[in-house]
Amino acid sequence: MQANTPHIDQSIDSDKKALLAQLQRAILPLQGIRSPLQTHTVENGLGTINDAFPNGTFPLGAVHEFVSTGAESFAATSGFIAGLTSCIINNNGIVVWVSTARTAFPLAFQHFDIEPDRIIFIDLKKEKDALWVVEETLKCEHVAAVVGEIQQMDFNQSRRLQLAVEKSRVTGFIIRKDAKKITPSACVTRWQIQSLPSELPNDMPGVGFPRWQVELLKVRNGKPGAWIIEWSTGQFRLIDRELKTVSLSSTQAKERYA
Repeated sequence: MQANTPHIDQSIDSDKKALLAQLQRAILPLQGIRSPLQTHTVENGLGTINDAFPNGTFPLGAVHEFVSTGAESFAATSGFIAGLTSCIINNNGIVVWVSTARTAFPLAFQHFDIEPDRIIFIDLKKEKDALWVVEETLKCEHVAAVVGEIQQMDFNQSRRLQLAVEKSRVTGFIIRKDAKKITPSACVTRWQIQSLPSELPNDMPGVGFPRWQVELLKVRNGKPGAWIIEWSTGQFRLIDRELKTVSLSSTQAKERYA
């Protein structure tokens, strides 16, 4: 007597996978991640890092959060954001940079192919005013990107920023300058950037291209990870070698900033 072997209908299994994929595509816009349009994608040189994002490309029209742990980390974060911004803006694109204690040097952005007159710096005295200006600027459809240096931001405030960009399609970058006061947020991603020593071919002396350890601590419906990248000849370049962590590991950082 032959044992009854259960029959698995492959078509049903396939239909379930298709349904789940369809549901995920429907849910992503509700979570602030829209399918990339042809006019809203960028060639950024991030390579396989793009695989960490749910649509396989850096999320535009969303708010990205960066955790700064000190002056050196802040400088590295500013450089990485400048590189991202350079990939986003077009010939008429304008970037708005909001802060209460700005240290960013306008001429330094030329290294990332951004002319200083393409950036509007708004320097304010009060933190609450800076957050308000960031939110209102994110509503301006003709702005390419908004960078806000923010000490503290609760979940409701971050949600308001995310709601603003879901309508305007502007990309926002929030630099959290006090890592000890990081709280849950509605931002699509959370990053931590650290500076690494630059390298020149054949161990030649001199200063090489900016190089960073980039940690994607969390990404909605994506895959967190850590990479070494540098800014070279107008775009990012992924360094293909084993990552040696110089700060918190991704796991430790996720536990600390969850």
